[in-house]
Amino acid sequence: MKSCELILALDLESRSEAVKILKTIGTDLKWVKIGLQMFTSQGPDWVNQVAAMGYQVFLDLKLHDIPNTVEKAVQSLCHLPIGMLTLHSLGGVEMLTAANKVRQELKPNLLLLGVTVLTSMDKKQLNRVGVPASPQDQVQNLAGAVVESRVPGIVCSAKELKTLGPNFRTQLKFITPGIRPAGASEDDQKRIVTPAQAATLGSDYIVVGRPIYKAASPREAVQSIREDLQ
Repeated sequence: MKSCELILALDLESRSEAVKILKTIGTDLKWVKIGLQMFTSQGPDWVNQVAAMGYQVFLDLKLHDIPNTVEKAVQSLCHLPIGMLTLHSLGGVEMLTAANKVRQELKPNLLLLGVTVLTSMDKKQLNRVGVPASPQDQVQNLAGAVVESRVPGIVCSAKELKTLGPNFRTQLKFITPGIRPAGASEDDQKRIVTPAQAATLGSDYIVVGRPIYKAASPREAVQSIREDLQ
C-alpha cells in the first residue's frame, strides 16, 4: 500500500477558532484545506497566515466558469502560497486546459485538481440535475476529461477508486473527501469510507474536517487518523 497523506478541511466560522485548532494540532499535520466558507470571509490574507504557520495550503474553490474567466482566476491565485487548487471538471476540457496552461506557466508545482462528483451527491441527486449516469460512471467520464486536459489530479470519493485505478493510476493523483473514521457521524456525506479503506483503495490524500475539529482533542483525532492510514 502506498503512502497516503491527511488534509484537514478547516471550514469554521471564525479565524480565531481556526487558529486555535491549528495551534492545538501543531506539527502533527502538514496540509490544511481552505474552502469557500473561510476564503470568502477571510480572503487571501488567511491563506498567507496559514502558510506562515508552516502548513501546506489546499485552496478548494471549485472554479467553474467560461475558460477565459477561469484562466484569469487561476492566474490571480498563483501568487498565493498554495500547493493545491480545485476546478469543477464539469466546466469541460477547454476550461480545464486553459487553467492548466496558466499553472504550467506560472506555478508548475501547483497540484491542480478536477472535482468530479461531490461526495454529498448520490445517484438520485445526479439524476435530478439531468445526469443519467451513476456517480461511478460520471466520475469515470469526468476523470477522462481531466486526463485529456493534462490537469494532474482529481477529487472523488474513495468508493470510485477501485474502478478508476486501473485506467488512471499512472496519470492522476487522487484526493478523496467524504472520509469518516469508524463510528463518526456521516453528517451530509453520502459516499463515505474510513481512512484505512481510502488508503487501501489508493488515495494519495484524504480530506477530513468535522471529525477532527469537532473532536474533544483535535490533535488526538489527527494522530488516530494517521495511525489508520498506516
